[in-house]
Amino acid sequence: MTPMTLLRRMALPLLFALVPAGVVAAADGQAPKAAAHAAPAAAATPPGAAIASAHALATDAGMEVLADGGNAFDAAIAVSAVLSVVEPISSGIGGGGFFLLHDAKSGRDVFVDARETSPEAATPERYLDAEGEFDRDRATNGAWSAGIPGLPAAFVHIQQQYGRLPLSRTLAPAIRIAREGFPVYGRMARGYEARRTVMERYPGTREVYLAGGRPIREGDLFRQPDLARTLEQLAERGFDGFYAGDVGAKLVAGVNAEGGQWTAAELAAYRVREREPVRFRYRDWDIVTAPPPSSGGIALAQMLQILAPYELSKLDEAHRTHLVVEAMRRAFRDRTFYLGDPDFVDVPQRLLTSPDYAAGLRATIHPERATPSDLLSGAPTPLEDEETTHFSIIDAEGNRVGATQTVNLLYGSGLVAPGTGVLLNNEMDDFALKPGTPNAFGVMGFDANAPAPGKRMLSSMVPTFMLSDDRIAVLGTPGGSRIITMVLLGVLGYDAGLSAADVAALPRYHHQWMPDAIQAEAGTFDVATAQALRAMGHTVVRPEDEVAEGRRSSDAWGNFQTVAWDIAGKRMEAGTDPRNPVGKAEVRATKP
Repeated sequence: MTPMTLLRRMALPLLFALVPAGVVAAADGQAPKAAAHAAPAAAATPPGAAIASAHALATDAGMEVLADGGNAFDAAIAVSAVLSVVEPISSGIGGGGFFLLHDAKSGRDVFVDARETSPEAATPERYLDAEGEFDRDRATNGAWSAGIPGLPAAFVHIQQQYGRLPLSRTLAPAIRIAREGFPVYGRMARGYEARRTVMERYPGTREVYLAGGRPIREGDLFRQPDLARTLEQLAERGFDGFYAGDVGAKLVAGVNAEGGQWTAAELAAYRVREREPVRFRYRDWDIVTAPPPSSGGIALAQMLQILAPYELSKLDEAHRTHLVVEAMRRAFRDRTFYLGDPDFVDVPQRLLTSPDYAAGLRATIHPERATPSDLLSGAPTPLEDEETTHFSIIDAEGNRVGATQTVNLLYGSGLVAPGTGVLLNNEMDDFALKPGTPNAFGVMGFDANAPAPGKRMLSSMVPTFMLSDDRIAVLGTPGGSRIITMVLLGVLGYDAGLSAADVAALPRYHHQWMPDAIQAEAGTFDVATAQALRAMGHTVVRPEDEVAEGRRSSDAWGNFQTVAWDIAGKRMEAGTDPRNPVGKAEVRATKP
């Protein structure tokens, strides 16, 4: 048995064994009442800083900036920028992201929305072939798959509004690494091989990824001089260094040369949005999380409020999983029909996050039988694996950042705009380009998430804060539509008293309404549990079964990154996903 399998098997029972004992559900159907607690940061500050990210170079850059007098927001720029250089498989300045910030001095939480936006020319008709069928290649590859990037604008905004250090300092590690290079790691090389046919369509991409005369291999020193120069322009000129001038012109020309239709005006018109986070109560925790255009925060609120009255520790593994899956099923059903960019559609957020609404959903759950997803279909409203990355930061002042950023699928669109080093996203596939047609992650949407000029596509990214009297945690992960359910399991893990490292390592399972199946990592369910779930009417997809039947399935999900401040224990914690060998979690004490 591998250490990873052993850890998974140990962690899952431990998660629920540590949940406080009590009745299976409150008699009135409501969540157990929890005493309100004062904001811990008002009475104390952390005894150090903690950063967890998907690459050691990014974590090191964040710590370097903190040591130079920067705060968590400066460190976030540094970490994000380095990830943009060393994780092109997952994110980059040609993509976008969400930053959940807490300013310790003011006590304010804010959500910085740097999601990509739809170009004006990207109408739904552009994604249909001659027969009127959905053109998957155009939606996921090349110029038409790319939205207007948002991540560079986020760097500028966060520096101006929250940081202490200039961009020339916070972007310096990323510039240095892009110019001098870093070793190609296994996941990066494998991802390139999987996307090679698409990426080698484009001259700008070939110039970067075939610079040595052959495709990149594990152990190669990977240099990106054009990207270094683009980052230097961003550091020197701020917003205009990317969205206008020489870089902006090259981005527009690169897209249009491949048949796309970007304009300089819409590139220069991009703006980040500051939004109010979603807030709700789960047992002894205040949860602060992502609002639309993320679907994750609303879904997380629904799932946790559905589950709050149940004492999951009283149940066997199959019945516990059954209830969690039924909560997942209902939240993803609502995601399909109701969620989109709040600047363009009316999202019924207050209703969807209401405890009373959750109670109504809970009443439809049979304790012994799965609910077939087609029974929840109702009617539509009128006419985020290895892709993506997350990092978590708490500094010694109590500032904190949870950030999730992406280019969508592996290496995004595959298109590097010549002369920029910028690998563009393929986020247009996250729109409902054809209503009712699943995207690359198998999730559907309707008019609420249809493209429109300047509109932001729906996302599953859900950076999240958890606060109790004794502990504060920052958590998040990549993984497409599985992001939401992995964060759900992470919240349950912290509620059960697990450490940050154990939360990052938890085994994972997922249900997203359609397709109507429980998906799971290898080692999550033993044979008996899988059989019990099937007896309840669930379809269970285990990688072990697929291997036995000659099919393939991903054996590990996500790249979970989390940090926590144990207030009672006066210590910092950091956990990086053991599934990712190049990630790094680090704690540095600043007080005895």
